[in-house]
Amino acid sequence: MAKPLLPDELWEIIEPRVPKRPPRPKGGRPPLDDRKALTGIIFILKTGIPWEYLPQEMGCGCGMTCWRRLLEWFLDGTWQKIHTLLLGRLRSRNQIDFSRFLIDTSHVRAVGGGAQTGPSPVGKGRPHRLRRDRTQRSFADPSERPDADAGSGGSR
Repeated sequence: MAKPLLPDELWEIIEPRVPKRPPRPKGGRPPLDDRKALTGIIFILKTGIPWEYLPQEMGCGCGMTCWRRLLEWFLDGTWQKIHTLLLGRLRSRNQIDFSRFLIDTSHVRAVGGGAQTGPSPVGKGRPHRLRRDRTQRSFADPSERPDADAGSGGSR
């Protein structure tokens, strides 16, 4: 038999962090159980299938219900609390393999560079045309700029 996506031990850790759903005074269809919704979310995130293709046979409701629950938990901070809790537990047991981490430089800015950095490959060593030395005066009046035409008021 396949192992469950959300074992009882894991659900016991997560359940207290999931906000309780208030009762509906007007009735209507009861909301999907949080554990079933989380199982559906885990299945989607693990397999990468589109939300609308969540198999009904799993008993996790429809994909849109799981998606809305994930969005709700994300917006109210529940998802971050669960994530932080689980990472903390894994780290305290040395179960995180940091050798598999990847930092994508398009998302993490390298502030300050360093001594080993060379010239920018983009600038090709040319000074930027908008930069000027701090010792130069600023030209508040466009007609005072050296490249401005006398009669044009400085606009090009």
